[in-house]
Amino acid sequence: MSSPAPPSVPPRILTIAGSDSSGGAGIQADLKTIAMLGGYGMSAITAVTAQNTTGVNAVETLDADFVMAQVDACLDDIGADGIKIGMLGSPAIAHALAMRLDSFAGPIVFDPVMIATSGAALADEATIAGFAELMAIATVVTPNIPELAALTARETVSEDDIVEAGLDLAARHDVMVLAKGGHAETGDQVLDRVLAPSGKIASFGHARLDTRHTHGTGCTLSAALATMLAHRLPLTDAVRMARAFTFAAIENAPGFGAGHGPLGHQAVRRLAEPD
Repeated sequence: MSSPAPPSVPPRILTIAGSDSSGGAGIQADLKTIAMLGGYGMSAITAVTAQNTTGVNAVETLDADFVMAQVDACLDDIGADGIKIGMLGSPAIAHALAMRLDSFAGPIVFDPVMIATSGAALADEATIAGFAELMAIATVVTPNIPELAALTARETVSEDDIVEAGLDLAARHDVMVLAKGGHAETGDQVLDRVLAPSGKIASFGHARLDTRHTHGTGCTLSAALATMLAHRLPLTDAVRMARAFTFAAIENAPGFGAGHGPLGHQAVRRLAEPD
């Protein structure tokens, strides 16, 4: 009798981000996403927050050396096939990560987190200035519309300006950009664009969902993208899969909380079940 085939080895994903005590965003959303998409998740926590669906009540940023100790502990032993970077907490952390990850061979997805879904600021001007170092080593940057405006020194970015601003960001840092359109104020479609320094590659759209349960959407999408890239999918396929996962998670939100509720990361399990 032959032995059963060994289980496939999951891609190793290191997420570097802040902790969300309510479980909807940050490290917690990332690890749920990575696991549901067949990856092995590890974490390096940059900041600890006291927050829920109604807002961020307190933030404690960790020392850059301690953040790097977490990164080193993961990379020096288990290793990683992909990295997702979210909330940074300080310019010192941004600089230290850029130096440490400059030679990393796998995909790096950088979600330039500035403001929580509730509206709370999660990065000051000095930290945002430090984003440039990380964009220089990233594979893909995933800004939403307000973040895209800040990163390209524009007061605002309208729906008509997204492609131009995204191409500007891609050319400045020689990086792929997934410009997310969820913050557009008009239209019944959400359009996301994949942009390269050489020009626009693809657009993806879906119907806009009328829901308040969007806490952790950006974290979920970027973690899903890092996982799909670590599964060795081409970029456009990885974006398509990451968007489908995020859309399903929004559709299956459990309805928790009085404010911007968390997503339903269990959606992938439901989608995988037979009819």
